[in-house]
Amino acid sequence: MEELSYSLHLSNDKNKSKKAKRSVKNTETGTTSLSNNAIQNRQQLSKVDKHNLRKYDDDKELICTIKGTFSIVEDTKNLYLELFEDARIKYNEKQTRNDRKIENYFNHISNDNKRDLACEIIIELGDMDFWADKDDNFKHKMTKVFKEQIIDLEEVIPNFRIANATIHFDESSPHLHIVGVPFKDGMKNGMEKQVGKSDVFNKISLKEIQDKMRVYCINSFNRIYHLNYTLKEKEEGRNVDINVANMNEYKKFKREQEKYKKQLKELNNKTDELQNKSNEINDIIDNLKPTIMNKNNFTISNEDVDKIKKYIEQTNDTTSNLRDANDINIVLKKYEDDLREHSNEVRNLKKKIQTRDDRIEELEYNLNDANETIDELEDKVSELQKIVDYFKELWEKFIEFLQNKFFSTNKYDDFINDLYDEDILDDNEIDIIQNNKNNDKNDDKNDDFER
Repeated sequence: MEELSYSLHLSNDKNKSKKAKRSVKNTETGTTSLSNNAIQNRQQLSKVDKHNLRKYDDDKELICTIKGTFSIVEDTKNLYLELFEDARIKYNEKQTRNDRKIENYFNHISNDNKRDLACEIIIELGDMDFWADKDDNFKHKMTKVFKEQIIDLEEVIPNFRIANATIHFDESSPHLHIVGVPFKDGMKNGMEKQVGKSDVFNKISLKEIQDKMRVYCINSFNRIYHLNYTLKEKEEGRNVDINVANMNEYKKFKREQEKYKKQLKELNNKTDELQNKSNEINDIIDNLKPTIMNKNNFTISNEDVDKIKKYIEQTNDTTSNLRDANDINIVLKKYEDDLREHSNEVRNLKKKIQTRDDRIEELEYNLNDANETIDELEDKVSELQKIVDYFKELWEKFIEFLQNKFFSTNKYDDFINDLYDEDILDDNEIDIIQNNKNNDKNDDKNDDFER
């Protein structure tokens, strides 16, 4: 039974990893150059828009948008309004300070470098080898498969909504680009509903998502194509394809190979014909009659001589063509084997890199969780500081009140002593009040002396 590979890849920014941040210290520019295909702000969303919808070269014939419009940016904005607008309005109604209100949640997250604005998921079934000899009609039937995948994806991930889904048919294999927004609900701090990539996608949840989606995909494929494929064992990391340039070269040689295979088949048919004629020549030889004068010599008709000459000529021509075709086929087969071996080496190397990157990505998720927790705690600390400042100011006013009353009359002495006995006032505060009283009395004496 034939097997197909399946990959579901989530975009991420490797520059946010601890390793990347450590390497920044050793660079003159203070930056890293690791891959970043995360959608962290409007600018990056615009780049995804141009790539996925082929706006940079206006080549839209080999793409197909199956959800959304011809603007991923607008699709995402509209999804933000649908998901978060009610929560934003409710949040703003509770705010007493205008500077804490959120006017536009899409812009608010776009300007927040700690959270991603959206996510991109790329889904692919089958590798370069499988799709290399498939025609356009066969490839475009994947549209039905991918339409079922986006329905399955939102069922598997209830807290992920798709803004745009576009299929690419112009690369080595058909694949689906999905742009969507992960969210978390029921939050106590900030808006009740918020964007939340790290809450929806983590190491464990991604594995569960991939395991479910790959089964749904192969089932859809077999039903729609009326085939009976199975899935290859799940590999560590992403499936790796040869790039488009190598793929075109590969297809060229595959076409040449097919042409010579056809020629080889024709030559094999001619070989069968030669075999039949060989039998005919043998019959001619067997039926030769010896001459009367010498029994070692045989008589042969001119017709039979012509048959033998034609047979020899045809044999030489067929043998030469057969040798050439076999030589070319061997060369093409060697090239194909070399290309496949190189592709496997690259795949194995990238598997090792991806395994390491997966570990780094897991740490990034944990770091993002920690950062969000820190943000929440900072908000709580800020609120607590305001409360502390309020009561501190109130306490200072209370001490000042006691000082004023203490200076004017002794009737509050018992009250102050009671506060001290109950540990409401401490020695330091009593000293402050007492010193101010003594200072006030001295000031009064001086005033009397001067008078």
